[in-house]
Amino acid sequence: MRRPPLKAPLARTRRVRRLADAKRRGDPGFADFELADSPFYLIARTAGRYAIDMDEALRAIDMDVPSWRALMIVHHTNPSSVSEIADQAVVKLSTMTRVVQRLEKRGLVRLSRRESDARVTEVYITDRGEDAVVQVKSVASRIYRMAFSDFTAREVAAFNDMLRRVFGNLS
Repeated sequence: MRRPPLKAPLARTRRVRRLADAKRRGDPGFADFELADSPFYLIARTAGRYAIDMDEALRAIDMDVPSWRALMIVHHTNPSSVSEIADQAVVKLSTMTRVVQRLEKRGLVRLSRRESDARVTEVYITDRGEDAVVQVKSVASRIYRMAFSDFTAREVAAFNDMLRRVFGNLS
């Protein structure tokens, strides 16, 4: 009986060790921590770059990132309460209240008290708001296609799954 060459198991062992080292290098609690290997550092940098690019692109259509996020949430779940929008957008309620008030002044949403609980403000998207969503989606699509141009559909799905897991672990 022939024995397989030792190269394959050795290469696998090295790969496993390198992956384990990558996890340690991303953990600030370890001596071999590397900022450039920290997932949260990379997430923050990516989110920051995305926010800058989106802000620049949205400015051309008289929109900003917080308004865009709120509008997209209400577009998908109409109506939504201000607190539901804040929760979905992961921002403070007071911040989202100001964002929604700005959207109301522009005629993009309509606010009303919830019939079953007058303490809750519900946000409804207007026809003007729906028109703004079409514009915003076009802007967001350009940036999305640029960011994920060299990703396969499978990679995007795996990336989304990993981000959902991290979010869930933090919640």
